[in-house]
Amino acid sequence: MKAKIKSIIKRFILTMQGRMSHLKIGIKCNYKWYGNTYGGFYVFPNILNNKSIVYSFGIGEDMSFDNAMIKNHNCQIFCFDPTPKSINWFKSQEKNENIHFYEYGISNTNEFMDFYLPLNSDHVSGSVVSQKNVDVNKKVIVEMKSLKTIMQELGHTHIDVLKIDIEGSEYDVIDNILNEELSVTQILIEFHDRFFTNGTLKTKATIEKLRDSGYEIFAISNSLEEISFIKKNAL
Repeated sequence: MKAKIKSIIKRFILTMQGRMSHLKIGIKCNYKWYGNTYGGFYVFPNILNNKSIVYSFGIGEDMSFDNAMIKNHNCQIFCFDPTPKSINWFKSQEKNENIHFYEYGISNTNEFMDFYLPLNSDHVSGSVVSQKNVDVNKKVIVEMKSLKTIMQELGHTHIDVLKIDIEGSEYDVIDNILNEELSVTQILIEFHDRFFTNGTLKTKATIEKLRDSGYEIFAISNSLEEISFIKKNAL
């Protein structure tokens, strides 16, 4: 109940500040929350089945979204995270034949990159972006690949659900996905505009690009950070 009240207050403040104009539902459809409060997203479930292909970028130490996808649709989940702490955590988990884990991340290029570890060592989420939640003096080298390359290597020509929680890298990655005109039906994004001084403008610009490419928002989380898009021609 407290979380809901906080969400209402946050929406009111952002509306008054003119910072919610880009967060508008563009298409109405049935949707369902998959995962826990921390790691979940809204999904349009009606067109998913056991043959659906799901890519999940940014696992951390929470696979509640991925497990919910399997529970509801028995589909194949391809998970990606280059974070050392996340990789070690995944190795300690009970194995599931529907989950395929890869120890690299997504970018707009194919290369090995500096990956900054969390400022708070108790946290798990690192980033290739220098932002307030990471320590630029603590870094590792990780492998990053574009979505086009990943799909080619895994033998996929289409993705049914693409979940992206990549700590500020989403802006460049979405640009790359749209420029490559890759076939993706649902794109679920956690926007980290709070990491940047011009973050709201960055998010607005990315949402506009998605709309220009035929995607519309169908659901927004209570935190206003997890935004779910669907290709209009899929409905």
